[in-house]
Amino acid sequence: MLKIFATLARGAAARACEDIIDQNALPLLDQQIREAAAALDQSRRALAHAVAEEAADAKREAALAGRLADLEQRAVAALAGGREDLATEAAEAIAGLEAEIEGLRTARAAFSTEVEALRRTVREGGRQLAELERGRRLAEAAEAVRRLRTRRGEGVPGAAAALAEAQATLRRLRERQAREAAAVEALAVIDAAEPAGVAERLEAAGFGPRTKPSAAGVLERLRAKAAGPAQAGTPSA
Repeated sequence: MLKIFATLARGAAARACEDIIDQNALPLLDQQIREAAAALDQSRRALAHAVAEEAADAKREAALAGRLADLEQRAVAALAGGREDLATEAAEAIAGLEAEIEGLRTARAAFSTEVEALRRTVREGGRQLAELERGRRLAEAAEAVRRLRTRRGEGVPGAAAALAEAQATLRRLRERQAREAAAVEALAVIDAAEPAGVAERLEAAGFGPRTKPSAAGVLERLRAKAAGPAQAGTPSA
């Protein structure tokens, strides 16, 4: 029983660890990419240093070969001049130079193989790092889309829910505006059909008493006023 409990505890701990990793996947990936980039940069620096050393060994071998050729020429001249002692001394120096050159060539061949292997490693590392960076950008975009589609946090609506609510609000606003526009149009139709409008048309046609002054009425009133003083000044018989 204790063994089962211990196994369950390990399983729960493993799940909790996986949950933490999943929740922090992008920050974790960023840090891993930074560490990989730092390691690749160190490898590049090491490669540059190795290439510089290889170039220095090549120059050293060329210099030793030049000294060897010069000593051989002088040794031959010494033999021709009857200086066996100097020729023997030169031969010993030449043998030492040949041994040094041979050792240097062997070391350079092995070193060149290692440098080429390091070059391949650096190239492969650069390719993998570029793929990681592209994958990281895609993962970030996918995570943004996932957050848009789902709800995150303590009941707080995600972007998708917020967009749905905004669309519903816009739909309600447009429906209300359409209803108000229809009401205004209907009111205008009703106003045009009011009885007051019919009464005005009847009045204009001369049916019934006038409710508004007209030019003809005003002229009649003026004529009456003009005739009044004239009649008042006429002497009686």
